[in-house]
Amino acid sequence: MIDIHPDLRAGIRDSVPFYLGIVPFAMITGIAAIEAGLSPVQAVVMSVIVFAGASQIAAFELLSNSAPLLVVIGTAVVVNLRMLMYSASIAPHFTRYSRRVRAALAHLLVDQVYAMSIAEFSRDDSRDRLRYYAGLGLASWVVWSVGTAAGVLVGTGVPPELELSFAIPLVFIALLVPSLKDPPTIVAAIVSGAGALLAAGVPFNLGLFVGTVSGIAIGLAVEAWGNR
Repeated sequence: MIDIHPDLRAGIRDSVPFYLGIVPFAMITGIAAIEAGLSPVQAVVMSVIVFAGASQIAAFELLSNSAPLLVVIGTAVVVNLRMLMYSASIAPHFTRYSRRVRAALAHLLVDQVYAMSIAEFSRDDSRDRLRYYAGLGLASWVVWSVGTAAGVLVGTGVPPELELSFAIPLVFIALLVPSLKDPPTIVAAIVSGAGALLAAGVPFNLGLFVGTVSGIAIGLAVEAWGNR
C-alpha cells in the first residue's frame, strides 16, 4: 500500500467536491475542441498543458471562426488575467521553494485550488503548504485531463448534423451568473457583452477581445470609484 503524507492526502480528499464542476466542464471543453477542428490528440494535449477551461473554450470559439493566432492567444491571456491576482496572493506561502517548484505549482493554479488553499492556510497554520496545495492541484489536474479525454471521445462520436456548439455559450453563462455579486462585476459583465456585440464587425475577430478589455477596464473603474 502506498504511504501518502497526511497533508497530501488531505489535499486530494478536499479536492473531491470540485469534481462535480470539473468533470462536466472538462467534457464540454473536449467536445468544443473537436467542434473547433482540433484532433483528439491535440485536444487532450492542450488540456494537459494549459489547464484553464475558460481560456480554452474562448480559444476554441475563436479558432472555429478562423481568428488569427495572436487574437486567440491575446484573448486567452485576458480571460485568465485573474490568475495574476491569485498568484500575488498565494505566492508568500511558497517563497522558500525554488523557482522550478513554484513554476510547477503555478501550472496547477485554478480558481478552486486557490480558494481552498487560502482558506485552509488561514484555518490551519500547521498544514504543509506544498503538500496540501499539490494534493489539491494534482488531483484536479488529473480529473480535468481525464474529463477532457472523455469529452473528446463523446465529441468524435457525435454525427456532424448534431451541432454541439450551443454548449459553449451555456458554459460561459454558467460561469458568469454566480460571479455577479456586486456592482463592479455586474457593470463589467454588461459592458463586456455590449462591447463584444458592438465590436462584432471589427477585423480579425477582435470583437471578443475588445469587449473583454472594455469590461475589465470599466469594472476596475467602478470598483475604484466605490472605494473612494
